[in-house]
Amino acid sequence: MTAGTDTTATTDTTEGTGTTRITPPAGTTGPARPTGAAPAREAAAPHPRRRYWRAGVLRGGIELRHLLRNPKELSGHLINVVVALVLAGYLSDKVPGTQVPMAHLTLSGFAAYLLFQIGLVNLPQILVTEREEGALLRLRATPGGIPAYLVAKSLLVVAMAFGTLVLLLGTAALLVDGPLPHGPGGWLTLLWVSVLGLLAVVPLGAAIGAVLPNPREALALIMLPVMALLITSGAMFPLSALPETVQKIASVFPLKWMAQGLRSALLPDAARAAEPAGSWELPTVALILTAWAVLGFLLAIPLLRRAARRESGSRLAERHRKASLSGGRGV
Repeated sequence: MTAGTDTTATTDTTEGTGTTRITPPAGTTGPARPTGAAPAREAAAPHPRRRYWRAGVLRGGIELRHLLRNPKELSGHLINVVVALVLAGYLSDKVPGTQVPMAHLTLSGFAAYLLFQIGLVNLPQILVTEREEGALLRLRATPGGIPAYLVAKSLLVVAMAFGTLVLLLGTAALLVDGPLPHGPGGWLTLLWVSVLGLLAVVPLGAAIGAVLPNPREALALIMLPVMALLITSGAMFPLSALPETVQKIASVFPLKWMAQGLRSALLPDAARAAEPAGSWELPTVALILTAWAVLGFLLAIPLLRRAARRESGSRLAERHRKASLSGGRGV
């Protein structure tokens, strides 16, 4: 049989690749048709994780634009900045044992508190409210909806936190001669303490948001312990002025270390005299905040998954029914 009349196809198999290439019979025309290989458009499709990240970034941008265009939501963050500026404007004393203005210490502590509040107060309220509105139930039916939702919320919280921090420090420096970092080392400390502080409180906020019953009870359940921490963590006045037992209790929670880390970035070294240990203890700041970040992630992931699994149309309808009944009683 000659080459011109050969009608037998040859098969080449590449070992380990899982792809079979068919060589068409001699004398035939047209492209070979691959078998066992994914179509080109499927091969070019992005990885699912990339799609989730892309969807999350897009959603986060939309939510951030919505926040910036909503005066009611923005007013809450602006009020906190105004309160800090007014408080700093009325303080004229010095930090005991130093020549550092008390207003600078208060502004540094308030900066830490705003980061703490956004992660541990605002985020749980957002999660609980959107759960009540059925957002979590809709996301369950969307492929990759939950990961994209978490990416979007993380971006929103980071933007809110750093926007508020920049606004506070910038306006304080202009209006009340507020503190700013001294040199590149101070700016670097401000950055890593802020990032690590957010990592310590945002997962905790997500875990709290996953278990809170409803938005009406969320604020009451969160604000009391948060205000207690604000008073006992040395954010508003030197921690050394508090009883030793209160200092030990405050040192367990992240706000005390966030405030201390930001003081190290914003205040001169002379202010270390007002610290209980007489130093900034930055390695301890990093260690405690990292421990809280790890604990928060260990709590948040299973709690959020559990909340998503338990969400159903009947549960959502029952919550709406109870909300309408309680609202009717209040009228």
